[in-house]
Amino acid sequence: MGILPDDVVIIRQSEKERDLSVITVNCPDKTGLGCDLCRIILFFGLNIVKGDLSTDGKWCYIVFWVAGNSSTRWGLLKKRLLGESSLLPTKITDDMLHLEIPDELQNLQTSSSVSVTMDNSLSPAHTLVQIACQDHKGLLYDILRTLKDYNIKTSYGRFTIKQRRNCEIDLFIVQADGKKIVDPNKQRALSCHLEMELLRPLRVAVVSRGPDTELLVANPVELSGKGRPLVFHDITLALKMLKSCIFSAEIRRNMIGDREFEVYRVLLDEGESLPIPRSKIEGAVWNMLMGWD
Repeated sequence: MGILPDDVVIIRQSEKERDLSVITVNCPDKTGLGCDLCRIILFFGLNIVKGDLSTDGKWCYIVFWVAGNSSTRWGLLKKRLLGESSLLPTKITDDMLHLEIPDELQNLQTSSSVSVTMDNSLSPAHTLVQIACQDHKGLLYDILRTLKDYNIKTSYGRFTIKQRRNCEIDLFIVQADGKKIVDPNKQRALSCHLEMELLRPLRVAVVSRGPDTELLVANPVELSGKGRPLVFHDITLALKMLKSCIFSAEIRRNMIGDREFEVYRVLLDEGESLPIPRSKIEGAVWNMLMGWD
């Protein structure tokens, strides 16, 4: 039998300003739980005067005696603590950034169709890569970083923007040894990788984190260790235009599958205002990142 959400976190506010308030947390144990809870309490400007913790390795019972003030947002504090105490995984997985995106939002989270073809008959020394896709902010960067990760050299290139942001790119490339790419398996792997990166140069999703709403944005990291520029700037600008406040944000490097991603986790502060639809948040952030605003 599970425990009711209202019993996971209990806050007993002090009746007098100089008295201590008591926060009780009763939840499944996990590594770093105490640290995570203390970080949230500190974030709210509270001072932990006394604490008591007990666990059997599976279940944890924690009591904090804290000194607060009249401006403390106790209801929001409880929501944050409840979210941290839940059983939701803290590890970012591909499921969170891909499978949880509703089908009706897929068009918002991907570019239009991408075509990648390779031809070795038009040049005696190079493989010709022809790409047709929709333009977006950083398009050439996405193409060239993919080639760079494959240790491919670009000898010549042409980039043309047609009507309605449609682009055509011709690249004459060689391998690190200066030879064409003649192996069908290598051609297929490079083509698939380019298509994937141009369809979804970034991953954007809005998910539930306990009772709260969290925005997740992830972009691949180059093998050299460099991340995509201006991502956080675009995220915050999009949220500002939506008049959506940020409660907290963190940027970390995570392995998703066999690739390293730079992951932005933005916990939204909905406060007392009406919640913004998830589809609107996802669409606004995606369009800003893609330069389609």
